[in-house]
Amino acid sequence: MNARRFVFLDPDGMDDGWLYVVVEAPTGVFYQQQYGGTACRQGQLEGYLVPVFGPDALDALGELFVRHFRGAGTWNHRWSGDEVATLRPIVAGITFWACDGVNDHPHDLRLDDARIAEADEAWIPVRTPDGPGVLMWSNSD
Repeated sequence: MNARRFVFLDPDGMDDGWLYVVVEAPTGVFYQQQYGGTACRQGQLEGYLVPVFGPDALDALGELFVRHFRGAGTWNHRWSGDEVATLRPIVAGITFWACDGVNDHPHDLRLDDARIAEADEAWIPVRTPDGPGVLMWSNSD
């Protein structure tokens, strides 16, 4: 029996009000996501899913990726200092709740600058209190 499982996030493309982080971990569960705007890239990451909260984040991410980048994704894009400076506080405004088994504590996400080249619409590398992960939301295409 294959212990690996694959979960496609938002397979119907109907729900546009969510933000998740998949924290990288050897769980046997692979989350798959269409990302990159109209480029429709397919990504997958093994780990565990954490719902996150950022009241203004979806609008700000839409402004950056749909308006600034025109919804076509950022594959092979060299991020300018100004673009990274725009993205960083959006990511930092998203709350990640970490629990040690007894107490939960809110933490701001951090943009993973070492992996900025991987950043695209609906696929942003982040640092969480639990380690590296990817911020995901419904792709705009």
